[in-house]
Amino acid sequence: MVVGKANLVTYKGPTMIASTLHAISIFLKQAKDWDWFINLSASDYPLMSQDDLLHIFSYLPRDLNFLEHTSNIGWKEYQRARPIIIDPGLYHSKKSGVFWAKEKRVMPASFKLFMGSAWVVLTKSFLEFCVWGWDNLPRTLLMYYTNVLSSPEGYFHTVICNHKDYQNTTVNHDLHYIRWDNPPKQHPITLTVEHFNDMVNSGAPFARKFAKDDPVLNKIDKELLKRLDGQFTPGGWCVGNSASVKDPCVVYGSPNSIKPTINSRRLEKLIVKLLDFENFRSKQCK
Repeated sequence: MVVGKANLVTYKGPTMIASTLHAISIFLKQAKDWDWFINLSASDYPLMSQDDLLHIFSYLPRDLNFLEHTSNIGWKEYQRARPIIIDPGLYHSKKSGVFWAKEKRVMPASFKLFMGSAWVVLTKSFLEFCVWGWDNLPRTLLMYYTNVLSSPEGYFHTVICNHKDYQNTTVNHDLHYIRWDNPPKQHPITLTVEHFNDMVNSGAPFARKFAKDDPVLNKIDKELLKRLDGQFTPGGWCVGNSASVKDPCVVYGSPNSIKPTINSRRLEKLIVKLLDFENFRSKQCK
């Protein structure tokens, strides 16, 4: 499903989280049979096929939420949490940057702020809690984050860690391979061929960020996805005959037909490590 008319999004503004919640609402209303929501950007790229991802996730409990998070927000308290911003994209039809208020606000006392990666894998049940609104917490935090810089790096994290029904469902990882400078700059390092082996060894199903048409994307297509130029990534649903059609995936069968590759073992190894008792419980909403 494609949203025909894109929403106006302001960089670092709450329109980013508004668009994400809009997409989730459409899924909840129109796509009944799903378990997890994955948000990606145009700078992301998969490191394994859909079948590999589906194969491993089919063995997981349906209540696990993958999001990197911490309450030790450090410098973000003074550069993200305390400043007050207004996103003109919520009110105007023309795009511009966020507006900054002169005043600063105190840290909230009724809930604890958590921040982390904007890239998440969230369960349907948790997102129903966020969208349907039978509890005041998601709505209260949405109003709070309407005036917070880079709200996608904190909204879901703060909601999930401030509610007793969901704080024990978190896995502290965003399932991405992302490389940062030391100390970190505003944006992560743009990945190239020299990072290929580290990407593979990470076990993550996704990586970011990539430059457009970088040679490493062709290497990923060829060696990991087995995808030829201009064709789909092969999966169990591809039933065409390569002798009669250029791309076997042009002819498709059941979407429930899964044909994982050896690459799925990398994700399996990562998941086992993340769900190890010492890693799992000790890193939940701390």
